[in-house]
Amino acid sequence: MLELARDLLPLLRAGVSVAAVTVTNVARSAPRGVGATMAVTADGAVLGSISGGCVESDAILLAHTALATGTAPRARFGFSDETAHAAGLACGGQVDVIAYRIDPADTATVAALESAADDRGTSVAVVASGAAAGRVISIPGVAPAGTAFDDVALVGAPITRAAPDVTIGDGDPSATHLAARAIAMRDSIMLPAAYQGADILLLSHAPRARLIVLGAGEHAAALCRVGAAAGFAVTVCDPWQTLVTPERFPDAEGLITALPHEYLASLGDDEVDARTAVCVLTHDERLDVPALHQALTMPIGFVGAMGARRTVDHRAALLREAGVSEVDLARLHSPLGLDLGGAEPVETALSVLAEIVASRHGGSGVPLRERTGPLHRRPASTGTKAADPDAAVAASAACASPDDSLPTGAPA
Repeated sequence: MLELARDLLPLLRAGVSVAAVTVTNVARSAPRGVGATMAVTADGAVLGSISGGCVESDAILLAHTALATGTAPRARFGFSDETAHAAGLACGGQVDVIAYRIDPADTATVAALESAADDRGTSVAVVASGAAAGRVISIPGVAPAGTAFDDVALVGAPITRAAPDVTIGDGDPSATHLAARAIAMRDSIMLPAAYQGADILLLSHAPRARLIVLGAGEHAAALCRVGAAAGFAVTVCDPWQTLVTPERFPDAEGLITALPHEYLASLGDDEVDARTAVCVLTHDERLDVPALHQALTMPIGFVGAMGARRTVDHRAALLREAGVSEVDLARLHSPLGLDLGGAEPVETALSVLAEIVASRHGGSGVPLRERTGPLHRRPASTGTKAADPDAAVAASAACASPDDSLPTGAPA
């Protein structure tokens, strides 16, 4: 839902009610993950998508049911490879969805959409079962990465960890850890029995992750371009004002002329997080050693430094002399980047960005053809209840026959 904020807000401000259809669970492979949302108006306008082909057709029917009745119907699309393909899930997957109505007077939802539209970190919860199904609950606060779940403040009633009627994961430590990570990392995930015994779907919007590039040479310029294209908010910092210019870095959100370690030290905890990446490309130990020393003391998810192996070894010795522990040194990605074989600045930038993404998601960096199992690593379910099989069958009936023709423009 939050992904459609900029499209939904004009409708709601004009007094138009909409129904959202959101993915609550994915089994095996599917084009989109938990939290993916499409929205439908009473006059048939459709925003967004949750998959492709016939799934959207059935999702639209489900949305009109929610609009007409005010209920929150759930359904499942795809039960086997054969029926999944018939339903437009060419990957042979299965998705569960919930449809719910959003009205202009729903202040909690409108406030969350406004926050997401401004690219602020935002979380809301949709009650996914029980008498309150379809109700949107505001969650004004979330925990920083690394916070133990018992200390996570889902700020504001009615969801708080200490509330006697709220349990997360039914006491299962693995489910509790998963929920804590999802909240800290702004993932979307189902949390069973988390609101007065009912399941809730936590929906999150994360502001763009930060990429802080220290150094302003050609490799930095290439990394700025590639990082911005990948959705990062890029800041470039270098002591030499001549190099830090909009002409050299047109895609940067921030251009800072300062000593890199002093700039890092000036950042508050609310300006960096577990998704932040710092890449040191200064090629000068007088600059990169203090910068790395500072970066490794901060709550930053990825710290890397470019350099030849001899440089890496020498720099590590200097960092040890400066008091950096072996634990912190183990966090340092250096030499920086995955082995893609390229040497040009833009090729090097691709390898650096690939390592950042792999590190964030726990990827191996090996070609997918050499691996088995799911292609995409998505937040797992914490054990949600399955959708009503009768509703699932009814919602999928139109897609059940492999002989059904695909609508125009649908994938084959």
